[in-house]
Amino acid sequence: MARFSTLFLALLIASPALYAGFVTHDLDTQTALLRLLIAVPVAAIMLAVFRVVTRDYGKTAEEKPPAEATGGEPLKAEAVAGEPFPQRRAEDNNG
Repeated sequence: MARFSTLFLALLIASPALYAGFVTHDLDTQTALLRLLIAVPVAAIMLAVFRVVTRDYGKTAEEKPPAEATGGEPLKAEAVAGEPFPQRRAEDNNG
């Protein structure tokens, strides 16, 4: 939870409150710091979800988990959509 990216995102989320608390003094300093403390776990959850979504992006087949994790056999699918379209050749259009 104390990663640099988490703390940076929390600082970014709480920056309006921190600006109002320390620069313009429109907000109590304690309230601004409390908003920063609330932003830290929110940022950690946001980044954790992002890491889960992008965890397998860019991995090759050797780096991905083996097929045993999915039940042993790779999934096979077959799509049947009725009659196939007749194939046209270039000779058919010339005549």
